[in-house]
Amino acid sequence: MLRTTLRKLRQQYYSLQLQKNFRSDFQQFAGLAKDDGRFDISWSDRRPCLNDATSTTGYDRHYVLHTGWAARVLAQTKPATHIDIGSSLYFVAIASAIVPFRFYDFRPARLPLSGVSTGKADLTSLPFEDAEVISLSCMHVIEHIGLGRYGDPMDPTGDLKAARELQRVVARGGQLLLVAPVGPPRIMFNAHRIYSYKQVLEMFCKLHLCEFSLIPDNTAEPELIINAPPEMVALQSYACGCFLFKKK
Repeated sequence: MLRTTLRKLRQQYYSLQLQKNFRSDFQQFAGLAKDDGRFDISWSDRRPCLNDATSTTGYDRHYVLHTGWAARVLAQTKPATHIDIGSSLYFVAIASAIVPFRFYDFRPARLPLSGVSTGKADLTSLPFEDAEVISLSCMHVIEHIGLGRYGDPMDPTGDLKAARELQRVVARGGQLLLVAPVGPPRIMFNAHRIYSYKQVLEMFCKLHLCEFSLIPDNTAEPELIINAPPEMVALQSYACGCFLFKKK
């Protein structure tokens, strides 16, 4: 109880100090801006950004690094066309400048960019023939299927149905880029599932694993470990597993 109270007091003090510094910075900048004269500056127009003056640029390691990993796979493999199901729109928008994309999501998105078309698809019933897709990605998606978070039907085995569909549509010799949270298996309802390394391989048992890379919890570790030892997964809590599968 005492620790909680002290922590709240420190947070309140820190917040007040930031606000005090912001007012001081505003006054200083307003004085300097008089000589510029290009913009009106008014206290009523303020929009405080109080936590950005950091020594390094922070970022979401999961989403920046896994999309960077996937883009490098595509740059190396150079498929004629790539299909993505539900991954980050930042990834789709940028990687479609390298490879032509067809992007599908349960909640379709409109991307007014060259090199990419968009449509609606249910990951548990994909609109493709068997063994049709030569290059496919589904990244930070499968862990959500069936939890209802995005308006999809509740289904505890929704992720298994999605895995079967992804395996069904991959062409012989084709590739699947699959990204999911890894660590001790559990459901964080209704956000996501976390899988063990073994669970992912069992879900995609019809495909051959060519690469497993890891974005670990511990920031003291290298932030993207290419060809990571699988036993590292058991030491994680909420790490990011990057799996490159191929169909023989």
